[in-house]
Amino acid sequence: MKMKFEWRKKEKTIYQPKTKPEIIDVPEYQFIVISGEGNPNSDFFQECIGALYSVAYAIKMTMKKLDNPPSDYIDWTVYPLEGVWDINDEAKKNFNGQLNKDDLVFDLMIRQPDFISKEFFDEILELTKKKKPNPLLEQLRFEKITDGKCIQLLHMGSYDDEPASFELMEQYAGEMKVKRKSKIHREIYLSDFRKVPTEKLKTVLRFQLEE
Repeated sequence: MKMKFEWRKKEKTIYQPKTKPEIIDVPEYQFIVISGEGNPNSDFFQECIGALYSVAYAIKMTMKKLDNPPSDYIDWTVYPLEGVWDINDEAKKNFNGQLNKDDLVFDLMIRQPDFISKEFFDEILELTKKKKPNPLLEQLRFEKITDGKCIQLLHMGSYDDEPASFELMEQYAGEMKVKRKSKIHREIYLSDFRKVPTEKLKTVLRFQLEE
């Protein structure tokens, strides 16, 4: 019997970086994705997370019960929630250095193993709509995303303290003579913020570099 695939142990470069900046080349992965806008402390944001997880767990549990799973199938720990963050166009025009969380634009996502197909996702999405109706399920999509060359680090503590970590990453980019591609960045949430004290939160921060 194959051992369960544990991303924390098997993909440490991607999900267990150091607290100091480093350059990494991130390959193409596939994700269930939902897009939204607004404050991450809102009910809408929580509902987006709920929609993602309902399908992610349905994919995992249904695949586990299949009589004829894909040949490369192996049971896996559900991947962590990730968010790609930007601000809306209006906020960009008037940006004064102060972030208003209501202006945030996000893509929330959960990675899927390579053996999960778009067809299987579509099938499970339809089943989930019947079993756990949620209007946001209509907005879920299946996407392949390549981050490519990035700088990342592990941020410890409050999300509100992230600017200090990004400053370190920007300094490192200067030292390494590489340039940040844009102000868009990715966060990977290794801790459940509903259960973990703020000072113990672990978040991977990552931004893309110009090629």
